[in-house]
Amino acid sequence: MKETIFNALAEPNRLHIVELLRNGPLSVGEIAEQLGLNQPQTSKHLRVLSESGLVEVKPRANRRFYQLRTQPLMELDDWLESFRRIWEDRFDNLDEYLRKLQAQEKLAGEKE
Repeated sequence: MKETIFNALAEPNRLHIVELLRNGPLSVGEIAEQLGLNQPQTSKHLRVLSESGLVEVKPRANRRFYQLRTQPLMELDDWLESFRRIWEDRFDNLDEYLRKLQAQEKLAGEKE
């Protein structure tokens, strides 16, 4: 699932669409206008985002509105959180190591 999401977001226009949809649902025409794309290009990008599970479409009258789906983004955030914890632990260990080095240098300087 993550691979599909990353592949969908790797294309800059699709990433911009996701960023636009953070503020709420938009029609294909509104997305196309804001990105300066033609409607067929925009529809193609939206189809990829829909197939990846990132967006869903809600028809209203004769227009189709796209909105973000929270579930895949939450799953992606959970996956990224595991990396955040690893890096936080590593930075904590580095801080501890640097404090020890500073204490040793201070002690060595006092002995001289």
